[in-house]
Amino acid sequence: MFSPCFRRLLAVAAVLLLSQFAPAQAASSLRYTLSMPAPQTHYFEVDMALGGFGKQFTDVKMPVWAPGSYLVREFAKNVEGFEAKAGSQPLRTEKISKNTWRVYHPGAKDFTVHYRVYAFELSVRTSFIDAAHGYLNGTSVFMYPAEGQQLPSTLTVQPAPGWTQVTTSLKPAGAPFTFRSASYDELADSPIEIGTHKVLSFEANGTPHTIAMFGNPQYDEARLLADMKRTCEEAHRVVGQNPLDRYVFIIHNIDRGTGGLEHLFSTTLSVSRNAYSSEAGWKGFLGLVAHEYFHLWNVKRIRPVALGPFNYDAENYTRMLWVSEGGTEYFSNLIVQRAGFVTPEGYLADLSNGIGRVENTPGNKQQAAAESSFDAWIKYYRPNENSQNTGISYYDKGEVIGAVLDLMIINETKGQKSLDDVMRYLYDQYYQKLGRGFTDDEYQAAVAKVAGRRFDDFFRQNVYGTETLPYNTALGYAGLTLTSTPVTSDAALGATVSTAGGKFTVGSVVRNGSAWQGGLSVGDEILAVNGARLTDDPNKLLVGVPVGTPVSFIVSRDGQLKEVTLPLLASGSQRYRIEKLPNPTAQQQTVFNKWLRVK
Repeated sequence: MFSPCFRRLLAVAAVLLLSQFAPAQAASSLRYTLSMPAPQTHYFEVDMALGGFGKQFTDVKMPVWAPGSYLVREFAKNVEGFEAKAGSQPLRTEKISKNTWRVYHPGAKDFTVHYRVYAFELSVRTSFIDAAHGYLNGTSVFMYPAEGQQLPSTLTVQPAPGWTQVTTSLKPAGAPFTFRSASYDELADSPIEIGTHKVLSFEANGTPHTIAMFGNPQYDEARLLADMKRTCEEAHRVVGQNPLDRYVFIIHNIDRGTGGLEHLFSTTLSVSRNAYSSEAGWKGFLGLVAHEYFHLWNVKRIRPVALGPFNYDAENYTRMLWVSEGGTEYFSNLIVQRAGFVTPEGYLADLSNGIGRVENTPGNKQQAAAESSFDAWIKYYRPNENSQNTGISYYDKGEVIGAVLDLMIINETKGQKSLDDVMRYLYDQYYQKLGRGFTDDEYQAAVAKVAGRRFDDFFRQNVYGTETLPYNTALGYAGLTLTSTPVTSDAALGATVSTAGGKFTVGSVVRNGSAWQGGLSVGDEILAVNGARLTDDPNKLLVGVPVGTPVSFIVSRDGQLKEVTLPLLASGSQRYRIEKLPNPTAQQQTVFNKWLRVK
């Protein structure tokens, strides 16, 4: 007889031997079906078929935010009718957190989840459906298995009756309106336009580009295609490497455009439908195209380490949005200028206005660019009446930081290198070689590698601190100077006043201005000025009043009358202008020519 110990050893050996010949367990699979049987009710319906899930239960999740839009939007709030079945057998489900549903399926490896999503917010960050068309961002419609974020999937779209077009950057999977994703990240990062929209196309750098035009705007189609192609090809030249095999523009032409949002192989643009009718509107449109298209490199591939792989459950913090967004704005304006749509003089005028937006915002002295990036989740997308006093846009500040940094690099290398080379290095080193994002320190090291020296004081003072950027030093490298003049010599109230409903209500107060110093408060209803009943915006009444003049206001505050007397102060706002020096040196001309690609 064998001993109990020996029998156990034989049993283990038998299990190991049999496992070598046993059929492998089927891999997990994931299939989505998206339908919209009644689009006028603003609902998408989703069926998610999960196969090969062998545990007793599976958790499925809905993201709380959309990459590229740094705000927790709680997409789960729009989910209704969540249920699950194994075949025809209902399964027990329960919601275990704000965005997580648990499906109990003991003994059933294959099951289906069904739910509806209310979608009636037409923005580039959310999803929308009505009788005219459907548009969705994956993060606000598609759930995913909590342990299957990297699982590939297929998606079948069933358009509403009469709808004939489905446009997305997802690759076709054979059957009509069926697509495949390598992972949930790709599905979530590939918006879809569904309806009867017009589809246009062009080729740039050997890559097919598709345009889904919704909204029936009036535009010159040939010019649109030619100018978008030219913009895309100029954007390619910055990094010099093509990460594409296809690209999709989804363009919503609506009454008032709201901007754009970048994706892995696509973008959604929200454009005012009359934008194409003026030269200013056309250039603004091309600037938006350039910005979102350049995100293909900057943020989708050249990215801060915190921005991928994504945690869809919570905030993904980074101090580098001044590079990812502000830097993209800097390059997009250069791209439009380099492509010939804006003259060098026009570009300098635009940059002057950008400097003005930064320097005329009181919050620029309260919040650093890096801090603005980190706090995007709680501040940038949630502005209030005091935001201008406490913060600065990482778009605006990042753009002017980019200009100053670029000029410093060009000067340091005597016109041989620029910020373009920093982007190329980051693309090669971190995206291609290491397959990851970069840290704050690694970004500074990349700048130092290209420039041949470190700029530690600049980053400490001007990126992580709130000191005024060395505009004239940097511009001087290119034979330029920055001048400023007061916007007005008159006194200013230092407050915005709403005239809605026939009332004159203080909407915001500028830090250290007249209203701030004198005690006018947001929400005050102004009834009288200097004893006379108010009949117009007090800002108009005070035009031409000398600085130092005392003014008395009668206001209603929380239903009680109060008198507020204040001396009027100077506005403080400056108008900035970049001008050429009369006799630039050869070195200055070299820097200028390299910067704006002047031949």
